[in-house]
Amino acid sequence: MAKIISVSPLAPKVFPKLPVIKGARFATAAAGVKYTGRDDVMLALLDPGSCVAGVFTKSATRSANVLDCQSKIRLTDDSGAAIIVNSGNSNAFTGRAGDESVTAICDEVAKVTGLPASRVFTSATGVIGERLPHDRIQAKVTELYNALDDKALPDAAKAIMTTDTFTKAASSTVTLSDGVVQIAGIAKGSGMIAPDMATMLVYIFTDAAIAQTDLQAMVSDLNDTTFNCITVDSDTSTSDTLLVAATGASGVAVSGQNAEFVAGLHTVMKDLAHQVVRDGEGATKFVTINVTGALNDADAKTHAMSVANSPLVKTAIAGEDPNWGRVVMAIGKSGAPADRDTLSIRFGDVQVAKHGWVHPAYQEQDGAMIMKAQEIEMTIDLGMGEGAATVWTCDLTHGYITINADYRS
Repeated sequence: MAKIISVSPLAPKVFPKLPVIKGARFATAAAGVKYTGRDDVMLALLDPGSCVAGVFTKSATRSANVLDCQSKIRLTDDSGAAIIVNSGNSNAFTGRAGDESVTAICDEVAKVTGLPASRVFTSATGVIGERLPHDRIQAKVTELYNALDDKALPDAAKAIMTTDTFTKAASSTVTLSDGVVQIAGIAKGSGMIAPDMATMLVYIFTDAAIAQTDLQAMVSDLNDTTFNCITVDSDTSTSDTLLVAATGASGVAVSGQNAEFVAGLHTVMKDLAHQVVRDGEGATKFVTINVTGALNDADAKTHAMSVANSPLVKTAIAGEDPNWGRVVMAIGKSGAPADRDTLSIRFGDVQVAKHGWVHPAYQEQDGAMIMKAQEIEMTIDLGMGEGAATVWTCDLTHGYITINADYRS
């Protein structure tokens, strides 16, 4: 694994205080899947009546764990559920052995918890192409079960880390007419980050009572404007998983039309998505890219991702160079409609270009001052329609190469 020297300069200053989610308990253990001297497996156990929704990578080479979760996600059962996650090995591109590992882990969790195996969800993150030593995980399941604690979600956030430099968590308290519900989530992700999820694992828990179909629709919709709007390096992982579990333990019923709950869940998902970008491997700058004036929202997002994924744009940002010509290039290559003569660009509040030409009042030093900040906002107006999108990315530095050049060492 890469030698992580320090915490990302973009990391939150403090780890958030997470509320207890009634109906959910957590535990971690050191199974030695790859790492030594740290917990690398986490178990979440959800009370009877809980439901689980999820979205997953669309990679054609997705892992056995992802395929198994996809086959189970819409099954309904009032017996509860369990989520077990390991770091250090992604159990991807391991053929039949990967399937066998998933089955063995699910069966062991089912035996210890009394759940049916169909209610056990697994995830794995780490190196691709190496067989998962699942026996090491199986050997820890009883220990995990005996250590379950409703206050251990922060420990779970640490156990799922790989090249992450900080633990990622977020929460929201939602006050509804029938009572208060809590939402809390954790995530891991640092590199191999691009839409269609990313090399991300995300687990969000709420004590709201909500039908699985409503929760699934909500999660799928919110994913499009949160996790599917971030990119670190344009690479989509084999292991991306977002699971959202609702225990119902608060007794407060929520429908898919409840705007307050949707807003609370969106807050948690967006916060976690931003933290993944802030921990982008080698990142020193957090970048917001707004595209407006496209023919439609889909075109706007295509343009925004083209800019966000451009190595030339990202290295210019790393070098604090206000090279707006690279933005023009990225718009032109995106494949979505654009008109050179209606294109306008802002860096922060500085108008750089307008209607297809550099703005007459633009001064290079003004753009350079914007680029010195840790947080940078770019706005590109196509001048063609009403379509708009916002995506988030980071710069591309030598640190990214250092981390990934020896990832398996």
